[in-house]
Amino acid sequence: MFQAAVTKYLKRTNHSNLAIKAVLFDMDGVLFDSMPGHAKSWVEAMAAYDLPFTEYEGYLNEGRTGITTVNYGFNKIFQRNATAEEFQGIYALKTALFEKYPKAKRIPFSFELAEKIKAQGLDRLIVTGSGQKSLWGMIESNYPNLFDTSRMVTSLDVTYGKPHPEPYLMGLEKASVEAWEAVVIENAPLGIEAAVAANIFTIAVKTGILEEKVLHDAGADLVFSSMEELYRNWVAFSEKYM
Repeated sequence: MFQAAVTKYLKRTNHSNLAIKAVLFDMDGVLFDSMPGHAKSWVEAMAAYDLPFTEYEGYLNEGRTGITTVNYGFNKIFQRNATAEEFQGIYALKTALFEKYPKAKRIPFSFELAEKIKAQGLDRLIVTGSGQKSLWGMIESNYPNLFDTSRMVTSLDVTYGKPHPEPYLMGLEKASVEAWEAVVIENAPLGIEAAVAANIFTIAVKTGILEEKVLHDAGADLVFSSMEELYRNWVAFSEKYM
């Protein structure tokens, strides 16, 4: 399974080999089980502005910056982008609603996976489209000594959010590696598209309500049914390509 996926990746990118030095982690839905809160708060905030928006759409749009998510809702209903005032109102409401939900817990086996990757001597960076600073503050307490938060790529760092490759290209730059020296771990179709566009080997993990087919169709090189399945297979995969 792994060899076929890597061979297909090398053919797609014209890279000569995969030599892993760094792993780029998405945050929501990969490190934290925060997507239910995100999706529900987007539904409620959009509804306050007469914008029908479903939780499923919340998962489909995961990874976008706040402004592009709001514009998605406005273009679907009103065929225009939101004004600055509309965006600020919706995003402030969404943030306030998100903070009312219980604090997101770690995705099961994400901590163990990050520990194993650290033990292999591989660099670890977070590349997130999130602007929720409350989650950023939880990284060190939930993943002590596993991620350097000063090197995170967040929505505040980029001009273009996922599915544009800019976030993951910036992640490569911060890790000082080339595309063929990294692996991305994602759970969202737009994040997968961003990583694939950056020519990075992309692993998708089903941790939410989206079907595995959606992750395959977004272009993931490998898809796992859970973080536990990825954790159980990580060494067998990674040690062949380090």
